[in-house]
Amino acid sequence: MHEPGTTRRPPRRRDAPVVPPGAGVSYVMPVLNERNYLEAAVRTVLTQQLDGPAEAILALGPSTDGTTELARTLAAADPRITLVDNPEADIPRGLNLAIAASRYPTIVRVDAHSELAPDYTRRALRTLERTRAANVGGVMRADGRTPFQRAVARAYNSPIGLGGGAYHGGTREGEAESAYLGVMRRAVLDEVGLFDESIRRGEDWELNLRIRAAGYTVWFDPTLAVTYWPRESWARLARQFRATGSWRGELVRRYGRRNSLRFFAPPALVITIALSLVVATLQATRVLTGWIALAASIVYLPLAAYAALVAVVAVGPGGGRGLRDKLWTLAVLPTMHIAWGAGFLLGLARGAHDTIDTSRIGDRNTPLP
Repeated sequence: MHEPGTTRRPPRRRDAPVVPPGAGVSYVMPVLNERNYLEAAVRTVLTQQLDGPAEAILALGPSTDGTTELARTLAAADPRITLVDNPEADIPRGLNLAIAASRYPTIVRVDAHSELAPDYTRRALRTLERTRAANVGGVMRADGRTPFQRAVARAYNSPIGLGGGAYHGGTREGEAESAYLGVMRRAVLDEVGLFDESIRRGEDWELNLRIRAAGYTVWFDPTLAVTYWPRESWARLARQFRATGSWRGELVRRYGRRNSLRFFAPPALVITIALSLVVATLQATRVLTGWIALAASIVYLPLAAYAALVAVVAVGPGGGRGLRDKLWTLAVLPTMHIAWGAGFLLGLARGAHDTIDTSRIGDRNTPLP
C-alpha cells in the first residue's frame, strides 16, 4: 500500500495472453424474466461468423414469465447451449457461474436484452489480437419497438441521457475506462478474480478497474456495436435507474476519485431540485422577501437550463417519429436522471447494501408488437 501523500505509481503495461486462432469462444449470459428477448439474443450468439467452436452458457435466475422453460427448449435443440442455475438472480454471481462452466479461452459477455451483429465476435477477436488488450468493447446501440421504448433508446444513445461514456456513441478508438459487455481473455479474468459478487450493479466498471490496475488494457472499438432493447415501462425504468444509481454511490464510497466526474451530474440535479423547492416554499410563505428572495431565485437558473436542454433533445431531429415519441422523451430523460441521482445520494450516504434491480424481478413482460 502506498504511503499517504505519495504518488501511486501506474502499473507496468502488460499484454494479454495470445490465444491461438480458432481456439473457441464462450458466451456468458445472465437471464431473468426475458422471454420476449431471449430467443433472439441466443440466436445472434450462435450464428456468429467464427472460425472455431462456440458455446453459450445461460445463468438462469428464478424467472416467472416462462423464460426458464424457453431456455430449456433452446438448450434441448442445440448442444452448444449450457444452462446453469443462478437462484439468487445476482448478475455478477450468474456471470461467474457461467464463466466457471465455460471451456474456451475467450469470454464474451452478452445480455438477454442484446443482439449481436453477425461479425461482432470476429471483429472483436481481431481487435484483441491487434491491441493485446484484455477486454474489448464497442457501442451500445439502443433501439425500441414502442414510443416509450424508442424514447428510452434515444436517451441511451444521447450524451445527455447517460453522460457521454465512450460506449454510448463514441467514435474514436482507443483505451477506455470500461467496456460495454466485453470480449475478454479468460486467463486475465482468472488472474484478477472474476466479477466481484458483492457488487450487484456497476460490476463491469469495477472489473475493468481491476483489469487496468493489473496493468492490462481495456479497449474501445467503435466498429463493434450491440443492439440493446431498454425497459418497456416507465415504472421499470425508474426502478432500474434508482438501483443503478445506488450502486454507483456505493462504488464512489469504495473507490472515490477513480469514478468519473460525469457520475456526479445526476445527484447535483437532484440537490438543485431540492434547493429550488425549499426556496420556492420560503418565497411563497413570505419568509424570503425583497432582494433576498430575488437573489435566492438564482437557484432556478440551472433548472431552467436543464428543462430547455431536455426540450431541445425531445423536439430536435432525433426526437422521434411522432408526438408520442417526443412527449415520452420529455418524461424519460428526467426520470432517468432523477431516479439515478436519488439512488446515488442514498447509496453514497448509507451504502447500497442489498439494493437490487426490482425491474427484473417478479414482473411478467407483456407481448411486444
